[in-house]
Amino acid sequence: MTTPPPAGGPSGAPAGGPRAVPPKPVHPPRAPRLGAYVPGDGVLAWLPFRPTIRMRLTLLYGGMFLMAGVVLLMLMYFFFNQALDYVAPPTLSGFTVVNGSGAAASSAQLNDILASRHQAAANVALNTLLRKSLTMLVCLAVIAFVAGYAMAGRVLRPLGRITRTARDVASSDLHRRIELDGPDDELKELADTFDEMLDRLDRSFDSQRRFVANASHELRTPLAINRTLLEVQLSDPAASQDLQQLGKTLLATNERSEQLVEGLLLLARSENELTDRRPVELSEVATRALEQTRGEAGKREVELRSKLDPAVVAGNGVLLERLALNLLQNAVRYNTAGGWVELATTAVPGGGELVVSNTGPVVPGYELEHIFEPFRRIKGADRTRSDKGVGLGLSIVRSVVRAHGGTIEATPRAGGGLTMRVRIPTP
Repeated sequence: MTTPPPAGGPSGAPAGGPRAVPPKPVHPPRAPRLGAYVPGDGVLAWLPFRPTIRMRLTLLYGGMFLMAGVVLLMLMYFFFNQALDYVAPPTLSGFTVVNGSGAAASSAQLNDILASRHQAAANVALNTLLRKSLTMLVCLAVIAFVAGYAMAGRVLRPLGRITRTARDVASSDLHRRIELDGPDDELKELADTFDEMLDRLDRSFDSQRRFVANASHELRTPLAINRTLLEVQLSDPAASQDLQQLGKTLLATNERSEQLVEGLLLLARSENELTDRRPVELSEVATRALEQTRGEAGKREVELRSKLDPAVVAGNGVLLERLALNLLQNAVRYNTAGGWVELATTAVPGGGELVVSNTGPVVPGYELEHIFEPFRRIKGADRTRSDKGVGLGLSIVRSVVRAHGGTIEATPRAGGGLTMRVRIPTP
């Protein structure tokens, strides 16, 4: 169940240099978590931390309170100053004051002194009012920000519950529901809509699983019966040479049909993203795939090499073993006599990497872009042969990589051959 690489091998590329063939993304990239926030575009892009909705609501509440306080303080200062202007200073008239040195001061001079003293007292009162008002405004603004943060958290608590349930559903349990209680507001409507969507998805996945199981039984049974009948006929020593030749041809065709059915069913099962992920040792998966490929590699005179370093990833061990096996079989079957295939595993930041390199003919560049497509054939390929698979091997590999949230790329080797590089994230 492998996809034959174009122009006779899974390897090679045009003379123009390496070309990467990543799989088409199934889901949009997830937003970075709080610890890995990178400022981007937007009004709050200058913040050194992730601008969550709770933080934005807090800034909104506190900012509005602060703006209202500043406006109120300015109006109060203006009206208080205006009120002081209406209060006239006391005046004296009709007498003269003589100080101890014998100098005399008229009532007009005394009125000027009283007016200046009145103005100075008014300025001191205004400054004191402004200073104390600003102090109170700062204290109340701090209280407003703290209260706004607490209130935003309380308002957004149902949204956090929706988010946690969505993560649990995406990671492990599709049968979980939010079942949000409380007032019939927008958040409850969102939770109910999400529950309805999960119900439909659950029914759809159950229906698909039942269909795959039924199709598996219905398609395998007649093929197994045909194979048994053909093998019984071929074991008959009285059968003519022509009948035996026809039986062998039909048996090879039946084997090809069985491989096609198995590949289609596996492709259908691996298209969905995994809901149950467990730690898997990538080197152990690679070792099992190598053991299953040694016999075929020996028959084709292809040397198997390995460099397996520990690398733990998150996923399904059976599907990852199928991934490694398909890559190895593809590299062995579309190789040259006396060539080699090398399998390596290593730990990389954020996950593990599995690399399969092999010798082989050069693949044209226009074919390299399509080697992951199902049933992809090159011109002149022998479609009647069953020893090189049915054209689903690399399609299954890409589906398994997608289901694990990983990446895959194909790059040519100098002189012929191909390097398949698969990265799977860690738990």
